[in-house]
Amino acid sequence: MEKTSGFWDALCDTAQRPFAVELDSPAGPDASRFLAGARELQAHGVELITVADCPMGRVRADAGIMACKLRRELGIETLPHMSCRDRNWIAVQSLLFGFVAEGVENMLLVTGDPVPPDYRQEAKAVYHFNSRELLRRVAALKLPLRLYAALNVNARNFDVELRLAQEKEAAGAVGFLTQPVLSARGLENIQAAREKLNGKLLGGIMPIVSQRNAVFLQKQVHGVVVDEQIVARYEGADRARGEELATEISTETARAIRPFVDGYYLMTPFGRTALVCRIMDSIRREEA
Repeated sequence: MEKTSGFWDALCDTAQRPFAVELDSPAGPDASRFLAGARELQAHGVELITVADCPMGRVRADAGIMACKLRRELGIETLPHMSCRDRNWIAVQSLLFGFVAEGVENMLLVTGDPVPPDYRQEAKAVYHFNSRELLRRVAALKLPLRLYAALNVNARNFDVELRLAQEKEAAGAVGFLTQPVLSARGLENIQAAREKLNGKLLGGIMPIVSQRNAVFLQKQVHGVVVDEQIVARYEGADRARGEELATEISTETARAIRPFVDGYYLMTPFGRTALVCRIMDSIRREEA
């Protein structure tokens, strides 16, 4: 059984490219800023909010619980991430039953970032299965959920990544959220993905707000590749100019990937939802 979904309907409409926007859940129990950002995005016409599962292995409020809160308090469609890193199969099933009872319509099943070295004395990863096996198991439950998977368009050996993506489709994935496209390699690979995969593609757009941010992503974040030309554009940029460049480059990215994607997956940098709204406006103007 499947629930109705305005976001899915928009993905299936070739005349539309809806926005899914990622918000990081709170790093503590105070969800006020998180909710305020979600309200701003909703008022700006965002069709779906996706919540990452402790990105970079750092502790944050549970993505599924925060997605339920958004669904219940704002009525907006959500897509929480669930990683293989922290739960065995019993815990996964219990959470899924609760999420469905709360009205969650979608789930992104991912491997999850590894536990960082400074956490390993107090936290151990629980890799009961990989993301493909998790997809198979969740699909077999026949819950009213649309299951999505991740696609790393920045992988050096993209043939292997595509083969794994096809296995994810066979396991039950109906669509893919890609890593951010910030390089020629990413653009070439997202085109190859369009040719090989049947599922819906949400092209990743990550606004970069400073040269320091660009260098950090380039050197420290697994799965992200930033071309040197982009890094160089931020040299000497203050905050205002950084946000202008983030808007320009994100709009350029949307223009480049538009022929190959069904929707856009925008990642909110440092909680700056106003910047994401500005970027969506720019992309929409181009597509009008």
